[in-house]
Amino acid sequence: MQSLKILLLCSAFGLGTSIPASASSSIWYNSEGGQVRLVTSGKPDEAGRVQGVLDIALKPGWKTYWRDPGDAGVPPQIDISPSTNVASAAFSFPPPQRHDDGYGKWAGYDHPVSLPVTFTLSAADQPAIIVADVFLGICETICIPVQTRLTIDPASDADNAKDAAQVKAAFAALPSPPRPDFGVNVLPGDHETLVVEASFPGDPEAADFFVAGERDYMFGAPLRSQKDGKLVFTVPILDRPSTTPTDGGLHYTLTSAEGAVEGLLPFP
Repeated sequence: MQSLKILLLCSAFGLGTSIPASASSSIWYNSEGGQVRLVTSGKPDEAGRVQGVLDIALKPGWKTYWRDPGDAGVPPQIDISPSTNVASAAFSFPPPQRHDDGYGKWAGYDHPVSLPVTFTLSAADQPAIIVADVFLGICETICIPVQTRLTIDPASDADNAKDAAQVKAAFAALPSPPRPDFGVNVLPGDHETLVVEASFPGDPEAADFFVAGERDYMFGAPLRSQKDGKLVFTVPILDRPSTTPTDGGLHYTLTSAEGAVEGLLPFP
């Protein structure tokens, strides 16, 4: 992972060229570790939202990151400011897996993955062109930063069945909301630890807990233990803001052999 910082400083990444928007999916951008493109499907809903995916076709042996990449990685990022009539774009993330590259443990994906993206138009009844500057890390033994500009017209070929199926499948694969028998309960911790008790179906050995460092929080890999027959995850707080935020929360995902849930935790 330290090699990623070196590659960033050396600017060893490609910058794709914007092309005229002509379809609801962009062309593929080719990198050493795989291909990347944007796909959208359907017309905007009444709130002006258009669903899409960042399609990451990893080559065998390559990986990419979850929303929290650890202390030296690159989370997927998207900037839609060059777009026409697009107010915002927000990623959602399928359940990650935990990886250890010898430098540290981090969360991500070691297989081709479609990251759902929700684009919100400024005016739902007006034409929109998505011009997205995408930045992410793709890793084998070293990490290659990938930066490109992808351009699409979501109204062009909006009824494409193949695009619609891919977008629908990506959103369907997202973690579900937590429920009483599948989720986490925050236990008393201290200034240096976040402690949660997990409830989930299936084998405890298959369960894992991921929390995203946001708002100047940074977390280490969770430690597993048993308490009163329950699985407990103790997460080191490596860094934190000088003042605890009072709005929002920390995104978490709890995975099991039978699925995954996600939600927000109060700031510790």
